[in-house]
Amino acid sequence: MKNFVINPVLNKEFKLRFRSFKSFLGILFYLLTLGIIIVGFVFIESLSNTQGFFKPDQSRMMFMMLSFLQLALILFITPGLTAGVISSERERQTLNIMLTTTQSSASIVLSKLLSSVSYLLLLIVASLPLYSFVFLFGGISPGQVLTTLGFYIFTMIAYGSLGVLFSTLIRKTIVSMVTTYGVTLFLVGGTAFLMIIFMQFSQGYGMSGTPSPNPLAYFAAMINPVIILLGTFEPELIREISNNSGIEFPLWIAYVISYSVIFIGAILLSIKKLRPNMKKG
Repeated sequence: MKNFVINPVLNKEFKLRFRSFKSFLGILFYLLTLGIIIVGFVFIESLSNTQGFFKPDQSRMMFMMLSFLQLALILFITPGLTAGVISSERERQTLNIMLTTTQSSASIVLSKLLSSVSYLLLLIVASLPLYSFVFLFGGISPGQVLTTLGFYIFTMIAYGSLGVLFSTLIRKTIVSMVTTYGVTLFLVGGTAFLMIIFMQFSQGYGMSGTPSPNPLAYFAAMINPVIILLGTFEPELIREISNNSGIEFPLWIAYVISYSVIFIGAILLSIKKLRPNMKKG
């Protein structure tokens, strides 16, 4: 544990990423954009309301909009931050030098992953004060904000591990990045499309005259982060998926289990493939 905390690879990545003026400029523009969206949303809703004030249910809608906007940010930026962490070292011919150090494969892979998602984590944490607008008008509890934040961190690490995996397996950064974005697009858009199709199939009637459940809709939904986040705001969606699939197991627990398996498998495979031709000892 001490070797991971006092890690030259991790220290180098943090210094290179957070000493750049562009990094803090990106945080500034991101917060300005979110602030403009929040103020604009409040202003438009106030004008459209005949009574001229902002209601708590509209505040809840604003929180949902911000939550999905941040999730889109995670799903879009995380592959770009992680898909080249190993392949770029290989292209610069610095990977072999890194492998000759005393750092283990696990330390290198985890350091690359942590340093890559740390900037995105900083963006999310920096945007938390903007949620004070939500608490100002009511409609959202602090527990729901913390739950959403935990969901972001878990999703970010899970998708980041996929980027590190493809960066380890594929030699070219551009190919690794395209592959990572393709897998992300399938896990978000493809699974949502499949869930809709499977739910339509479950609307058919069996021999007894009752709707036949289709568990495939549940399996497609449990790996879709957009559906899981939407289910935290609209529990009726989760109940409809459970009724159509015939599976009563909580969907968010299935999401945590499935992506925990993906994360562990991706990290272990990345560690194994980082030194494919080296024997222990």
